[in-house]
Amino acid sequence: MDASGVASLVQRMRSGDTRALARLLSLVEQGGPATTAILEAVHPYTGRAYIVGITGPPGAGKSTLVDRLITAYRAQGKTVGVVGIDPTSPFSGGAFLGDRIRMQGHASDPGVFIRSMATRGGVGGVSPMARAVVKVLDASGKEVVLVETVGVGQTELEIMALADTVVVVLTPESGDAVQTLKAGLLEVADIFVVNKADREGAGRLASDLKAMLALGEGPKEWVPPIVLTQAHTGEGVPRLAEAIAQHRQAQEASSRLQERRRRRERHAFLKALEGGLARIVQELLQRNGNLAEALAQVEGGADDAYASAQRLLEKGDLLREWDALLRERLAPPHVSGS
Repeated sequence: MDASGVASLVQRMRSGDTRALARLLSLVEQGGPATTAILEAVHPYTGRAYIVGITGPPGAGKSTLVDRLITAYRAQGKTVGVVGIDPTSPFSGGAFLGDRIRMQGHASDPGVFIRSMATRGGVGGVSPMARAVVKVLDASGKEVVLVETVGVGQTELEIMALADTVVVVLTPESGDAVQTLKAGLLEVADIFVVNKADREGAGRLASDLKAMLALGEGPKEWVPPIVLTQAHTGEGVPRLAEAIAQHRQAQEASSRLQERRRRRERHAFLKALEGGLARIVQELLQRNGNLAEALAQVEGGADDAYASAQRLLEKGDLLREWDALLRERLAPPHVSGS
């Protein structure tokens, strides 16, 4: 799609056209030149949405909690975007779309837009293109964007680089607070939710979390509150929405929100460079040059992988092959004589 087509879609989206929004989201998920063009086009309209990450182990009731939060924010008159990051189907490579099934009650609400995505190999429970989807939802005018990550437990740390507030959802069945520490979620959480609070062990889990938080080193500007909820009935959800608002106010008052967003953009920039460089290396390997020869030596056991890679970088062989590739791409097309 050319620049004029992208610009037209963006303007239609900005005017409230949900079909244009859906089309833009489909394009950015594909990656490549279309994603670049769309992100450049929507960038001037971004930075207004507040992004809330909802994470935690499988079966914690995250989707039901998100459904209830949508209702709470709509009651406040706020527009809501939802990104449900589902496990990738082993057959189609697409998302299972479980979140959409559980949130059908909001399907006809023009103030809510729900998008399911597959992880597609993303680590930390977050799809590599989730940031792009969030940016487009932000540009569409959504005031709150809720990002629910796939419940993969111990590696759900990438959500820190995406959200303004991270909510970690646990249940009495998900294990004790020590397991939470092992998973690294104690450092991730801005707010803890003990869901299914009507079940045995909920109070003990909340007490254990409080004790763990008290063991933290030094004074903190923000101590994560522990909110007890019953998502299936909605009990405790207003308190959770209030805790999210309080965290936002605390960050804005201390400029931590601005710093957090700066770190987020830095992370996104470096990740994009890493991904781009990886694609370039894969392309160079197909050209049977020094890089391909070095890989063959490593695969055959004649050389060490780390040492070989370092030599390629230090001697400049990688840069020379990349430069040759770029020159070929930029060279004018050859026209044969008649």
